[in-house]
Amino acid sequence: MDPRHSAQDVVRCDICETAIVQMYCDFCHINLCVTCIGKHIADDYQKHIVVPFQKRKSTLIYPKCSTHQKKVCELLCKECDMSVCSLCTTISTDKHNGHTFLSLSEIYNERKADITKDSEEIENVISPTYEEMSTDLETQITNLDGEYVKFTTVVTKHGEEWHKEIDNVIKKMKNEIEEMKTKHLEILKKHLDEIMQIQSLIEQSLITLKEMEESNEVSVTMEYRSKNKEFRKLPPKVRVSLPTFSPNTIDSEQLYKSLGSLIPLSFTTDENGGTLKKTEILPKKPMDDPELVTAINTGYKKLYNVACLIEEEFWTSTAVSDMKCFNVQGTVINTLKTKSGDCPRDIAVTSDGDLVYTDWATKTVNKVKSGQTEEVIRLQGWKPVNLCVTSSSDLLVAMYSDDKTQSKVVRYSGSTEKQTIQYDDEGKPLYSGNTKMKYVSENRNLDICVADLEVGAVVVVSQAGKLRFRYTGHSSTKNKAFRPFGITTDSQSQILTADFDNHCIHILDQNGQFLRYIDNCDLKGPYGLCVDKSDNLFVAEFHSGNVKKIKYLQ
Repeated sequence: MDPRHSAQDVVRCDICETAIVQMYCDFCHINLCVTCIGKHIADDYQKHIVVPFQKRKSTLIYPKCSTHQKKVCELLCKECDMSVCSLCTTISTDKHNGHTFLSLSEIYNERKADITKDSEEIENVISPTYEEMSTDLETQITNLDGEYVKFTTVVTKHGEEWHKEIDNVIKKMKNEIEEMKTKHLEILKKHLDEIMQIQSLIEQSLITLKEMEESNEVSVTMEYRSKNKEFRKLPPKVRVSLPTFSPNTIDSEQLYKSLGSLIPLSFTTDENGGTLKKTEILPKKPMDDPELVTAINTGYKKLYNVACLIEEEFWTSTAVSDMKCFNVQGTVINTLKTKSGDCPRDIAVTSDGDLVYTDWATKTVNKVKSGQTEEVIRLQGWKPVNLCVTSSSDLLVAMYSDDKTQSKVVRYSGSTEKQTIQYDDEGKPLYSGNTKMKYVSENRNLDICVADLEVGAVVVVSQAGKLRFRYTGHSSTKNKAFRPFGITTDSQSQILTADFDNHCIHILDQNGQFLRYIDNCDLKGPYGLCVDKSDNLFVAEFHSGNVKKIKYLQ
C-alpha cells in the first residue's frame, strides 16, 4: 500500500508530498521538509515565518490595524478597550491621547492561561460533578419501580385482609398511587433533563475551549469570556419523599377512610445544589532522566541571574546595566536599564509581573512598573545582594554590612521592614559575613532558604527565623567541594541549588534530605535558578551565557 494513502502515515511535506515534515510556515500555515524551505520562501523570504514543526502555531497572528492598514496591532488601549498598532500610540491625535497601552501578547498569554484553567476546571471538577448528579438521578429512576412495587405490596397485603366489598376502594387507592408515581417520575425526569441540558452546554464549552487552546488567533482569544462562573452555580437539588401508607381498622361504613390514607407525594429542592467535586492532585515525582527542553543564548558573555515572568518568558541580568526579557524561542521582547546605570546584583519578578532588582552601588531595591522605575528600599550601613518575592508579596533581601563583617536577611512589606533574620538561638550568626552572593528563596512551607557560597552551605530557617537545618553537600563521587550559587523551590516544597564547580543541581526535600542530582543536561557553570508555575527549571549558565529550560518532574 502507498504509505501516502495509509491511515497510519506520518505527516508529509505539503509541497513535495513525499518527504516527512520537519518545519512549518507560521505565516502560510503549511508543512515543509528541509529541502522545500528554499522553494517556499523564494517569493518573499521576509514575510515567511519558518519554525520547527513541533513549534507550529507558536507565532502570534495579530489583527490588522483598522486605521493603519499596513500595520498590525500589538498593543491594547486600556481606556478604549481596542487593539492598536504602534503608530496609533505615536501619531498625535485626540483619539488615544493620554491613554494607557498594554502589551497584547501579555494579555493574550494571560487569557490563554485563563482558558487552560477554565478547561481544566470543567474537565476535572465541574463536569464530574454534573456526571455524578446525573448518575444519581438515573439511579433513582431505575430504582423507582422497585420502591413503588414494595409500597404497592404493603397496600395490597393489607387489602387482602378485607372482604370483597373493599375491592373498589383498593382499586381507587392504587390509582392514586399510580398518579403519585407518575408525578414523581415527571419531577425526576424534568430535573434530569435540566441537568443533561447543562451537561451538553458544558461539553460544548469544553470543545470550544480545547479549540481555543490550540488556536493562535488573537481576536478569537480576546473575545473569550469565561462561563465557568455560571457552571459553578449548581442547579437546585431535588429531594423527593416516597409516600407512606397508614392502615386503619376495618370499618365497612367508612371503608375508604378506615382502610388507610395516603400521605401525598412531596419533594424539596436544595438551593445550594450540593458541592463541586474536588479532584485529588497527585504529587509530582522526579524524573529518572531530566530532559533539556531548550537552550537560549542571551548574548551575555557571563550570565548571572534568571527570573521567570510567565512559563514562556523570563528576565536575565549580568554585570552590565541592561536587564533583558526573552521568550523561550530566544527572542528579546523587552530590555530595561537600572536607574543608576550600575549592574543589578539580583532580579526577581512580582506576582503582578513587575521586575525588581537590587543595586548595591546605590544601596537600593527598585521596582520597574509599566516602564517606570521606582525606589522601594534604601539602606543605610548595609548593601543589598540577593532577593526574592514571597507568596505574600513581601520581599526577602539578603544584605551585608558596609564593613563586610555581617550578613542578614530582612523581610519587607513594601518599604516597611517587618523581620530581621541574622542570629540563631545561641546568638551565633546564621550567615557568613562577607560580600559574596547569598541567593534567597521562600519554600512552599514558608521556610526561608539561603545559599551561602562562602561556607558552602544551604541555610534554612522557619518563617519565624528559627534555624531548621544546614545542608553542606552530599557525600558522593563529585570531584570538587560544594559551593552553592543560585537557589529556588518548586511546588513539591523541594529545594534546588546550583553547584557551580561540579556543574550540577542538587535537589533536596523540605527537611534537607538529598534526593538526587540534575547532572545530565550538559550543564556548564550553573549560576542563577528559577522554577516556573509548571515546575520547569530555568538555569543561567555563567560561562556560556545560556539559559537552559529543564523538565525534571513528572
